[in-house]
Amino acid sequence: MAAGELGDQIAARRDIDLVWRVIASNYVGQASLLTHAANLMEGRRHGLIVVLSSVAGERGRQGNYIYGSAKAGMTRFLQGLRNRLYPSGVCVLTVKLGFVDTRMTFGRSDMFLVSTPEKAASSIVRAIHKGRDVVYVPFFWAFIMMVIRHIPETIFKRLKL
Repeated sequence: MAAGELGDQIAARRDIDLVWRVIASNYVGQASLLTHAANLMEGRRHGLIVVLSSVAGERGRQGNYIYGSAKAGMTRFLQGLRNRLYPSGVCVLTVKLGFVDTRMTFGRSDMFLVSTPEKAASSIVRAIHKGRDVVYVPFFWAFIMMVIRHIPETIFKRLKL
């Protein structure tokens, strides 16, 4: 599943409809569809679910906490779904994307270490073949996020990340 909306964080601070749209497209709608797909696959006792989440869900940042919180929720949803479906042989892969050059991110000035869609797809296919549960794409985001997750909150809240 590759769906979602980055949204305008600044505008969403004043418009609850924008908040709802970001949360609905990045969590509610996906969770609803995935539940249906999971039920079908569980009944057949096989299947593969691959969902694009985001490194944005690893830490609540002032610049994208609405989008990030929806992606964090999706990542936890997938973790629980993976746990539920494991006995039935259905695999669930969570893809934690960093920056990928797509329509969602085109023209943003705050992006760095950007991957191409082709490289991202190749990494995802490798993770599927290896039977991974979680993959960071590009791979180096695992290390970046490990550092970011370990910054104490008292320091993190002062950073402009």
